[in-house]
Amino acid sequence: MKQHIPNFITSLNLLSGTLSVFAAFHGLLAEAAILLFLSSLFDFGDGFAARMLKAYSPMGKELDSLADMVSFGLAPMVMLHMMIKQVILGSFDADIFQQSFGVQALMLSPFVATVFSGLRLAKFNVDTRQSDSFIGLTTTATGMFLASLAFVFNQGSGWLFDMLQNQWILLSFVPVFSFLLMSEIPMFSLKFKSFGLKGNADKYVLLLASLFFLIWMGMGGIAITIALYVLFSLAKYLKK
Repeated sequence: MKQHIPNFITSLNLLSGTLSVFAAFHGLLAEAAILLFLSSLFDFGDGFAARMLKAYSPMGKELDSLADMVSFGLAPMVMLHMMIKQVILGSFDADIFQQSFGVQALMLSPFVATVFSGLRLAKFNVDTRQSDSFIGLTTTATGMFLASLAFVFNQGSGWLFDMLQNQWILLSFVPVFSFLLMSEIPMFSLKFKSFGLKGNADKYVLLLASLFFLIWMGMGGIAITIALYVLFSLAKYLKK
């Protein structure tokens, strides 16, 4: 029975990710973001359960990638699509197919990043270099960044919300994340092998920063923390 526990948790990741897609397409961005955050907990939980129970399986690996593709490859891009649609057309319910081809292309562009998410997950499954750290930004981090912004967008106030009213800022996330997902930039892992300060200083700094930004900005702090994570990783890469 214990062999099926990690796969059950992964299935919950897939279910909440699917519901997040459904909610996002109906303009329920806060609900979609919360469901995606729930997916991220299940994504952590299945790996934790597999390590605790030593319940690894080829099926679990494939199911995990499928769940991540829906939860962190598709759902956040639907949120980004809906945000762009709201800013450009002024309504979640507007018919994009009555617009010009250029406007349609802009609003559908987030799904290009969905393709890069699929490539990122496939690359991770065959890349032996990514056992202790990551090469390129993970789909989970990408999804949580965009879900955080979607939650802020739904709140309708604050400096971060004002920034998200610029369609070009929203559209810039597509090439930026498409590049980061497939880049060769090493991203340090937040997994602790020990709890001492030696070798973990960057992780503790990031965790403290995330706590500060969450208290200060609420859900929007998640996006700021992930941006810091990318900058920290890039700084370490350039230093080496």
